[in-house]
Amino acid sequence: MKKRILLSASLFHALTDAATIVTPTIFPILYSQAFLIKKYSQIGLLSNLGLITTILVQFWVVALSFRYEYRWLMLISGLGICLANFLIPFSTSFGLLLMVFVLLRAFTSFYHPVVIAWISRSRAGLGQELDDAMGIQSGSGNLGVLIAFITTGYLAQHFGWKVPLYVWASAGLIITLIGVAIINSISSRQLTRPDLSAKNWIRVLKRVSHLLPGFFFGGMGWSVTVYYAPSLLHNNFNIPMGQTGIYLALWIGLGTVTGYLYGFWSRRFGRKRVFLISLGGAFICLLLMGFSLSRTLSVLALLVFGGFLLMTYPSLHTFVGSTVRDDEQTLAFSWVSNIQLISGAIISLIAGFFSDLFSIRFPFILAGMLTLAVFLFYLPKDESYFGAREIDELKN
Repeated sequence: MKKRILLSASLFHALTDAATIVTPTIFPILYSQAFLIKKYSQIGLLSNLGLITTILVQFWVVALSFRYEYRWLMLISGLGICLANFLIPFSTSFGLLLMVFVLLRAFTSFYHPVVIAWISRSRAGLGQELDDAMGIQSGSGNLGVLIAFITTGYLAQHFGWKVPLYVWASAGLIITLIGVAIINSISSRQLTRPDLSAKNWIRVLKRVSHLLPGFFFGGMGWSVTVYYAPSLLHNNFNIPMGQTGIYLALWIGLGTVTGYLYGFWSRRFGRKRVFLISLGGAFICLLLMGFSLSRTLSVLALLVFGGFLLMTYPSLHTFVGSTVRDDEQTLAFSWVSNIQLISGAIISLIAGFFSDLFSIRFPFILAGMLTLAVFLFYLPKDESYFGAREIDELKN
């Protein structure tokens, strides 16, 4: 049962993350053609409103998750993603593009708050097995992004920007049906309904508050790369869109490998050391991307940044699963997912306006300095800070 849950979750994670990539990857084409998008601040606005939509929808999804089986929620999510991808090419103005993009982000809001919590509950008290499962599901999401970058860049360059959206609408339908079929006979219902009162939401937030700076970094790093790295490569360094897609695929590809290997690295070096090395490496790479005038060095920094950034996701998910009780998992993962989205929304919006004023390099310099602050916050903490529940259980 645990394997089927993980397999289905991995498929849905791949689809959800790929869906958040396909459309932003074509933004540089629309910008360079001055069609629909004419300013970097419009990219920031798309990102901001899309992420705010995700935040709001996720709170609603949490409530639904205790009334309906996850397979039905994932079915709705998958079909909605396919519909939005199909409708985006019909946009004739920035306003219509914004509306459909917000719809897309609404349907991509289902996975993170509920399914990751289901994985965590299915492996409650199994510390190393939890590490491995989080690495696999995280790596699968990264694999979906890798495929999205490669296919979108290639198809957009050779067949036009609309084609990758149609292709992914079709592929998403197949992935959705397979993912639902795998867990069709498995119930996600919990024996006891968690307390969804405002007081309990606040209590759970306090339990994971020490992890919020890490999730702030995760949301910021992802959004800055997804929304501004294509423009840095395509518009600043004049790299063709197909080649840009390959570089971004390599960025997520290295992250996919490090994500799948998280369980191994955590066993060998410990959770804290792996997490801090990831933060420190990400800081250096972001500054290189922001200040380097060399196309080669900037591309190399981008690729290595992917390995460091995407190593932090299974780390952070494991920290959450090891910190809260089983009946608090869904609320906790909803909180941290929303913190990621909030940081991504704020930083991407600020970065868009300042990119218009200064340079497309600004988002990476800003993200680099904020990453340093997160690194310094966690540096003096001891190992127990990253897995309080498991350590308490061992003591008892």
